[in-house]
Order: sequence, then C-alpha cells, then structure tokens
Amino acid sequence: MPQNYDVIVIGTGGVGCAALYQLASRGVNVLGIDRFPPGHDRGSSHGHTRIIRQAYFEHDNYVPLVLRAYPQWHELSDLVGEQLIRQNGIIEIGAADGTIIPPILASAKQHNLKVDHVDRKDFLNRYSDFVLPDGCEIVFEGSAGILFVERCVRAMAAIATSRGAEIVSDESVRDWKPDNNGVLVTTEKKQYQAKTLILSAGAWLQSSLSDLQLPLTVVRKHLHWYASDAYHIDDGTPTFFYETAEGYFYGFPALDSRGIKVGEHSGGVHVQDPLEDDRSVDPLDRQRVEAFLTEHIPRCSLTATDHAVCYYTRTPDEHFIVDRHPMHSQVLICGGLSGHGFKFTPSLGEALADLATTDHTDLPIEFLRLSRFE
Repeated sequence: MPQNYDVIVIGTGGVGCAALYQLASRGVNVLGIDRFPPGHDRGSSHGHTRIIRQAYFEHDNYVPLVLRAYPQWHELSDLVGEQLIRQNGIIEIGAADGTIIPPILASAKQHNLKVDHVDRKDFLNRYSDFVLPDGCEIVFEGSAGILFVERCVRAMAAIATSRGAEIVSDESVRDWKPDNNGVLVTTEKKQYQAKTLILSAGAWLQSSLSDLQLPLTVVRKHLHWYASDAYHIDDGTPTFFYETAEGYFYGFPALDSRGIKVGEHSGGVHVQDPLEDDRSVDPLDRQRVEAFLTEHIPRCSLTATDHAVCYYTRTPDEHFIVDRHPMHSQVLICGGLSGHGFKFTPSLGEALADLATTDHTDLPIEFLRLSRFE
C-alpha cells in the first residue's frame, strides 16, 4: 500500500524546501522527494551566493513578493542561528535609456523604495576600483545584498523536518498520476499518495509535465571566482550588476579566500538533461567574463580560484510559473524561475502552502499564471 500524506512536494531545491517549511509549520503532513539532498550542486539552488534586491527591473509586480521574503529570510536566520542574508547593498550600472535603470527607478518610485541615483564622480571617489562605461547611470540600493544559498536551502529543510515534514533524498520520481481526487506518486523504490501534489522540480519540471508541453528552456550558467586583494565585503564593497553592450554581468565582493565571484546573467548554452551535462569550464564563457573584468574591474586578477555550474530554467518572458495544473486542480506547479527566483523562495513557498491548504493566497501571483502562454 502507498504511504499517505496530505501534500507531496517533488523537488527539494529552494522552492520545494520553502514549501515544505511553510506546510510543516502549519501542521500539514507533508513529504518531499528528490534524487539529491537539499543544498546539492546539480540544479539551480547552489553556488554559495545569490543577490537579493527590491527595486525590480524585471517587473514591478515582483516587488511585493520580495518585500514579503525579506522578513522571512531574517526569521529563518534567527531560527537556525546562522547568517543567511547579508545586506551589503548593490550598485546597478547601465545606460540611462537601457533595460535596467529606467525600470529600477520606476519600481522604486511606485513602491516607495530607497534607491539612490549616484553621481559619477562621487561613485568613483568611493569605489575607485571600478571602471564605469561612458554615459552610464549608477543607482545604489542599500537594502539589497547577499543570500547564502546552500545555507538557506538546508535551513528551510532542517526547520521543515523539525516540524514534522519528511524528506526522501535518494529516490527518483518515475511517474505521478491523478488518483481518487488526489495523486499517486511512483518512485524507483515505492509509491506515495497525497491529496495535493506540488511540482517544483527545477530543470526537470518540463519532463514532470510532459502532457502540458511547457515552453521551458534549460541553460547552463557558469560561476567563476578570481583571486583579488581588493573588492572585499569587509571593505564595504557592494554586490554589482552591469548592463553592457556585451551582456548582463553580475558579481559579489570577496567573501573568502576564493576572491570575487562573477558570472554572466545573459546567454547560456541550452541543455537537454542536466544529469548528463558537461559541467567543466567553458573557455568561451570564461573569456567573456574575463573581458568584463579587464574592462570594468581591473584590479581583480585573472587568476581563477574556483568554478561551478548551475542551471536556469527559462520561460519565454523570463517570469516564473506559479499556478494549478489546468486539468488537475490538485496539482500545483512552480518553476521557470529564469535565473532570478531564489530570493523569492520563502514567499513562493508561502503562496504554494496557501493554495494547498485554503485554495487562495493573498500574495500577488496572478501575473505568473500559465494562461499567459495560451
């Protein structure tokens, strides 16, 4: 006989562990299933750090979701007694009429967020190690900063299990199907039954929903660390995001002996199956990142100290999917975070827990529904 639960969560990355934490905190009998343990390095929720910011250039409807996530990250930090978030600010640099600066300022104005226009001379006086493109504008958001991603995922998993959730970390899901107004999940080892299923399988979401043919693309993204005597977080260096003619580049100040971390947000190589993917250094990707460093952050050496790979699961508009399955209302879907979703995971977990237990959430997720692709 299958083991029975109120809710089953498939995928225990950032979103899945957030949903487990929220549901267990409400006394729900919940099971999480994944082939890997929380905080693993084979999907999206890893790589030491992620940026968190409020004035959202991607879409201002994200702002209420991230504002909800901030106190949740601090609460999680307090619960586990570990620093999960560090608000060292972010500088964002781009053309005055470009893709990022105008919507950042519009978002800040609409939601009354503190974002400062920074004079070029003042910026260079304060951050003399950075080089600015001609004609760019600079904004600074002091409330932004860093999430320590593996710590965050493991913290949510730990709190969830301490509050009664079960997590199975060595089983691959073979199939799921509707069953007597619930769901039956079959893994390589056994079967599980629940009233509600949450699919948060990241780069494997599309294969979990082959009947829907979701418009998802998985791309490989490289993370690079370089030795540097400058740009250390203890010297007040913020995180950074550059819009350049060559693409979008982001980075973190040095947090440890590996130095600064830099990656390209734009681009990426399409991947069919992350489990079979080549995760070694891509010379062309490294060349693009090092060209960015040479031009904009020249005091950073080009001595590589570490490298990692993560995966973006992109939708066509690069907005998330948070919705019910159109044919099976007992199945909730969350994915397509498109490389900018980790900061939201506590609020996304809350929304999923709301929908699983009450059929309603007050969080503003309407713009993330599947119907926009019809």
